[in-house]
Amino acid sequence: FLKLLVIKKTFLLQLFQSLMPLLENSLIYLFHLFLDDGPSIQQVLVELTNQRTVPNVFVNGKHIGGCDATYKAYENGTLQKLLGNVKDAETYDYDLIIIGGGSGGLACSKEAATLGKKVMVLDYVVPTPLGTTWGLGGTCVNVGCIPKKLMHQAALLGQALKDSRAYGWQYEEQVKHNWETMVEAVQNYIGSLNWGYRLSLREKSVTYQNSYGEFVEPHKVKATNRKGQVTYHTAETFVLATGERPRYLGIPGDKEYCITSDDLFSLPYCPGKTLVVGASYVALECAGFLAGLGLDVTVMVRSILLRGFDQEMAEKIGAHMETHGVTFIRKFVPTQVERLEDGTPGRLKVTAKCTEGPEIFEGEYNTVLLAIGRDACTRNIGLQTIGVKINEKNGKVPVNDEEQTNVPYVYAIGDILDGKLELTPVAIQAGKLLARRLYGGSSTKCDYINVPTTVFTPLEYGSCGLAEEKAKEEYGEQNLEVYHSLFWPLEWTIPGRDNNTCYAKIICNKLDSNRVVGFHVLGPNAGEVTQGFAAAIKCGLTKELLDETIGIHPTCAEVRAKRALFKTYL
Repeated sequence: FLKLLVIKKTFLLQLFQSLMPLLENSLIYLFHLFLDDGPSIQQVLVELTNQRTVPNVFVNGKHIGGCDATYKAYENGTLQKLLGNVKDAETYDYDLIIIGGGSGGLACSKEAATLGKKVMVLDYVVPTPLGTTWGLGGTCVNVGCIPKKLMHQAALLGQALKDSRAYGWQYEEQVKHNWETMVEAVQNYIGSLNWGYRLSLREKSVTYQNSYGEFVEPHKVKATNRKGQVTYHTAETFVLATGERPRYLGIPGDKEYCITSDDLFSLPYCPGKTLVVGASYVALECAGFLAGLGLDVTVMVRSILLRGFDQEMAEKIGAHMETHGVTFIRKFVPTQVERLEDGTPGRLKVTAKCTEGPEIFEGEYNTVLLAIGRDACTRNIGLQTIGVKINEKNGKVPVNDEEQTNVPYVYAIGDILDGKLELTPVAIQAGKLLARRLYGGSSTKCDYINVPTTVFTPLEYGSCGLAEEKAKEEYGEQNLEVYHSLFWPLEWTIPGRDNNTCYAKIICNKLDSNRVVGFHVLGPNAGEVTQGFAAAIKCGLTKELLDETIGIHPTCAEVRAKRALFKTYL
């Protein structure tokens, strides 16, 4: 049953020519501007669709668009699906196929299966240039959040051992770290998570295939496994959840001799003297825990630390890391990496050039870790075959507020979304809510505003809301009040370390009752502290409410809840 709202008479002929094969036994309603109520109909259409051009086509209450969009819907099969009585309507192998078995893809698949749909997950890890690969669960579980936090904890334990002497602990045995023992323990835990994910999919009757998914035609993908065996599968709906992989420099020796975070967490030998290239959160986190394990670590920075984060906080993190033995080489980029000596780890020579002058740097290291950013895994999965648009600059996928791409039956979630946050909990939330909208009658959309996060550098950094630079752009510096405080955790007073290092600040909008638009804290357990304040910010936290909140004493979190410790930032 087809309902069409057509505003332009001259479009009728072209529309009928395109749709005539589909219009048998269908009923057509035509509304023209020459009708008395034409302008009011047009206004309603604008409100419904946000489309001011004509014609404006609806099928069974679903907005299609204009002439080009309608014809494209016919070409890609969407129109046929919407027409419930079209002869020989295609049936599919699955209701939903998800390409990518990371946190977002798994969350979406399990939710859709719970809602009674037939679901398949295709997940395949292309090995790194050094041959590293891993199991089901995506970046976070295998080469991201989980191993990163565990190795960060290993470094914190080393610091705790040093602090323990001041608290009266005595030990004679020489304390040293064993890299192989740590890696084995971390990988064993990750292995248990991989198995748990597979078991969870099986329990929910989700078909899992360790194969590389690639679109070959509308509603159809080719799946290629490790042995090169190919199968084909069709689905009514697809979700892209392919995530990202580390970027390489494109210089001689980078892929041959360097590693990335994809390799580090399962590296079978201690990396030794390490050069970390980059200043992303991945770079600083890895540099931080490597230094905390007692290694000689240097960070080579092209421009600024932690791009996209509050820069005052970023510089404080850098200063703290330098104080604790990490060397920073600023305004340099590598131009070549050469192997001087084989071995595990061996010996490498790095040549770099200054970004602001003719200076050349040369240095020798055992390991070079590249952490210069990540690229979306979207360019080699056949998206061009079915017409899904990507941002050609970064490979990311533009979507609407329901995570729908320009091709109606294809959705995307997670790190590949253009302009959205690259965080595991965000991908999980988006995946669940998408499945509920598709199959559960829900209308709830993922909220990408005021999402909390933490950078697990040696001095942990938790944040929620806007960086100070971004807040100034959005609200104007004259409309902001920034309150800040240095603090000294009680636990650090006995060993007498790092006084006036931990720091907190809130950014308030003076024009909105001093509502908190940015929250930032540097200190131990910053993630645990930030999570609670994130809920308050979601509820519209103001400076006044924060002042009225009684802190828990003695904790680091109380600093954010005690009026006397905040002073106006001039």
